[in-house]
Amino acid sequence: MFLTNLFKVNKKCRHERVAPDIETSYCPDCGELIRNDWYISRCACCGIKLKTVQRGEHIEPANRYCTNCGSGEFTIEKLDKINFIDINFAVLNKAIVRENSGMSTIQCWQGKTGETPRLLVQYL
Repeated sequence: MFLTNLFKVNKKCRHERVAPDIETSYCPDCGELIRNDWYISRCACCGIKLKTVQRGEHIEPANRYCTNCGSGEFTIEKLDKINFIDINFAVLNKAIVRENSGMSTIQCWQGKTGETPRLLVQYL
């Protein structure tokens, strides 16, 4: 019973059913709005693509040093769209899109009456 409670508490949606080829989509499992971000790492010295992995919250190359020049410096690029050539080097990060709490939308409908419609003034 302790193990089942442990797994229930630590269960977190991984958004596996969100398609990777769509920019944003709602997760069918948890209902959150998910944005697919693609990242690729390049050597800072020679500029070749490096195999990229995600370790926790950090995105970094799989190998510590470049296989072409031996440099340990790298850059991370965010890709707008994934190219099929880059798919073997890139990593997909599924981020939850948080709503901006500063903005709100109010919609009003007026039923059909004989009067001319008046401007509805909104006070916040």
